[in-house]
Amino acid sequence: MSFLSRAFRRFLHNEDGAFLVDALLLLPAFVWAYTGLFVYWDAYRAINTVQKASYTISDLLSRNQDVAGINDAYLAGMRTTLNTMIDADQSSKIRVTSYKWSEPNNRYEVIFSRSPNNEMTALTNANLAAITDRLPLMSDGDSAVLLEVEVSYTPPAAFGLDPTTLEQFIVTRPRFVAKLCHVSFAC
Repeated sequence: MSFLSRAFRRFLHNEDGAFLVDALLLLPAFVWAYTGLFVYWDAYRAINTVQKASYTISDLLSRNQDVAGINDAYLAGMRTTLNTMIDADQSSKIRVTSYKWSEPNNRYEVIFSRSPNNEMTALTNANLAAITDRLPLMSDGDSAVLLEVEVSYTPPAAFGLDPTTLEQFIVTRPRFVAKLCHVSFAC
């Protein structure tokens, strides 16, 4: 009996291999945590990149000085610029809407609304009325440019995030002209 009790005590105090056992138990948790952090970090990075790229495009539109108006090639160039700033595996759509406030009609009115290759439907006065709460208050005759961006995002690993569309809704006032016009629309 003393031999068995001594052997049992020795077994209880022996810590050889404890690190290996602990490592094997904790390794899956570390891999899971690392993968999760990487996936969520990538999602926040993508959101931040899309937001910065969208504000850059909006700023470029607001700085346009051509009183004759922009054209579809200019809008396609804006989308190409956006695609250059975001990840290569992401696809984007943009819609540019120039609009004004009409005090006599008590509503926002579309000057023009275009999307390269008609990927997004053009906004109408009725569409603007539906999103009035998202638009800034304006004085009679004031105009603004609404840039809407949609970018597809697929996480690098299936880890709690599904593929989604990152959206930006940016309103900017033209800086150097009274309103942003399009050559195909009466301004």
